[in-house]
Amino acid sequence: MHQDRWRKSSFSGTGPDNNCLELAAINGAIHLRESEDPGTAIRTAPRPLAAFIRAAKAGAFDHLR
Repeated sequence: MHQDRWRKSSFSGTGPDNNCLELAAINGAIHLRESEDPGTAIRTAPRPLAAFIRAAKAGAFDHLR
């Protein structure tokens, strides 16, 4: 996968200890990976990811901390 397609949140820092979740839109799918392990990625569709983001914003996963 092309490195220039991956994007991370502006909330992530820029130093070496600022690992984050990165996203890339590739061939109509959304790919997610952790910056500390860029060789492993998962793929999902835009709609399920949008539903997950809405749930996270609503606090549905706060108990997992």
